[in-house]
Amino acid sequence: MTHPKALIADIQRFSLHDGPGIRTTVFFKGCPLNCAWCHNPECISFAPETLFYPDRCVGCGGCAEGCFSDAKVLCGKEYTPDELMEEIRRDLSYYGEDGGVTFSGGEPLGQRDFLLEMLLRCRKEGIRTAVETSLYIFDEEVFRNTDLILADLKIWDDGLHRSFTGVSVEPIKENFLRLGALSTPVRGATPVIPEIDQGIEEISRFLYGIENVREYVLLPYHPIGTKKAEALGKKQRVFSVPTKEFMKEIQRNAFIR
Repeated sequence: MTHPKALIADIQRFSLHDGPGIRTTVFFKGCPLNCAWCHNPECISFAPETLFYPDRCVGCGGCAEGCFSDAKVLCGKEYTPDELMEEIRRDLSYYGEDGGVTFSGGEPLGQRDFLLEMLLRCRKEGIRTAVETSLYIFDEEVFRNTDLILADLKIWDDGLHRSFTGVSVEPIKENFLRLGALSTPVRGATPVIPEIDQGIEEISRFLYGIENVREYVLLPYHPIGTKKAEALGKKQRVFSVPTKEFMKEIQRNAFIR
């Protein structure tokens, strides 16, 4: 039997922000959205890319042999399920009672067959999993075979959502409602961008009307993707970082459990 392969952008160990406990986060390459504030612009394309950081370049002329100063970084390495499981098993002793593996991106459902294979292998070995998704793609088999779904609802208004992400928000709303028929717990989230009227009150009420949405969190924007976008030869818009006072005001106006 031939197993699928996947293009992986990065593997981050000891992650504390991609689900409960200590986690290994696997970033899949490729995403159907193109968010103006994307933290991982190197994960948007489904093809390998090279990031160039000129401030790291020492001018050695050895690019063909490989860049020892990390001025040129190749993003996108192909893995088999066996190879990725080997990477995951290295962190088993750190997971404890709550931790595990989070499959993120990009959009992991963009490489669906490989993702499902990894979820089934992890479940067989007793490793807890989470899938972090834009929810633009719905796959019941994938969602039934993970322990937690981490999904964003970024902007309520469809026109604004199209303007800032490149796609309609309506399929995402429909897919959140479809998740309500499953028993898998869901954590909803919104990245808070002060310049955009995101409709966070409407989003929060909508999400908490779905039975298995156990939590809704607001994530303050940070321009961590801008330097990576520049290294890809792209320009990313910079928004304002929300202040603590702004976040508190947003939370007061939203329906937050």
